Amino acid sequence: MSNLNSSGPWWIPASRNGKANFITRGNAILLAVIAGLVGAVFGASSSGSLFGHSIKLSSVSSAIERPPGSVADIARRVLPSVVSISAKSGGSGSTGTGFVIDSSGYILTNNHVVADAATSGGKIEIQLNDGKTLKASIVGRDASYDLAVLKVAQTGLTALTFGDSDKVAVGDSVIAIGSPLGLSGTVTLGIISAKDRAVTAGDSGSENSFINALQTDAAINPGNSGGPLVDSTGAVIGVNSAIATTGSSVFGSQSGSIGLGFAIPINQARKTAEQLIKNGKATYPVMGVSIDMQYSGDGAKIATGAQAILPGGPAAKAGLKAGDIITNFDGRAITTPDELIVAIRAKSVGDKVKITYLRTGKSYQATLELSVSK
Repeated sequence: MSNLNSSGPWWIPASRNGKANFITRGNAILLAVIAGLVGAVFGASSSGSLFGHSIKLSSVSSAIERPPGSVADIARRVLPSVVSISAKSGGSGSTGTGFVIDSSGYILTNNHVVADAATSGGKIEIQLNDGKTLKASIVGRDASYDLAVLKVAQTGLTALTFGDSDKVAVGDSVIAIGSPLGLSGTVTLGIISAKDRAVTAGDSGSENSFINALQTDAAINPGNSGGPLVDSTGAVIGVNSAIATTGSSVFGSQSGSIGLGFAIPINQARKTAEQLIKNGKATYPVMGVSIDMQYSGDGAKIATGAQAILPGGPAAKAGLKAGDIITNFDGRAITTPDELIVAIRAKSVGDKVKITYLRTGKSYQATLELSVSK
């Protein structure tokens, strides 16, 4: 910044040929009179006559159109049903997102958002989109599907409309809504990048979740967990649950979105939520086998131990044996153990499925009926 000289004026007069040009007092008065007359002519009216010529000034409207089905319109309709969740356990806590699935106060979220608070008797609160905070209790939760249902003592809430995740196609536009890094009401836009992704999430073997996930490039970050993934009509088609990261981080120990987000299909989430509300727990289908999770070849190998095949279970009835390698499950190619587990859990108890398996290098087929987990 330049210094000001207190002994003289702060302005610099316009110059020509290096010399200052000053205006005489008489000329200054004449210019002022002319300027006043011109200003009066232009400022008198936006419509009238100027030197005998008719003029009319026009204005441009700055209104922004937000037609039905636009991202802004969908966000406006969905946001009132999305909540932020704070789950405290001792001196620590976790945050996440949830959404209203029933106007009587039922809220769906991820199990991992509330798991620590649930096991330690911690405190769970939800914040509505209008800023109101309510205490929440756990109706039921299931680690296998990474889902939990909460209940608040308030009725008249706006519930989201359920879509059909089976009809979702790769390339469909989607919107993710949640509270990434505590920033509630955040809306991000993307597409469905892939379907039927076998995603395993969890911190321990007993709490692992196997998700037959929808993949999206909509930005999903820590804190988005449990929030809705909605389609172009505003119907929820998935529960945002996991992200892939490169291991780098800018926010402490948490890595951000790299365009690889995963959501639990709403058809599965809805079925599990109904079981949690009705029974306080959920069930899932099984084949009645133990899988060798260390097997690195193509397919999923049945373990070779004595307890590998459940006596009287679906696999035993279908004639499968320890060491068999399952390569196809109900028309879906199986290349890893995780893919088989995810494929099974995407089905329902009582479903009949056809499998292809290898035994001593030869291929066989069998049909079995999935039973309930014990």
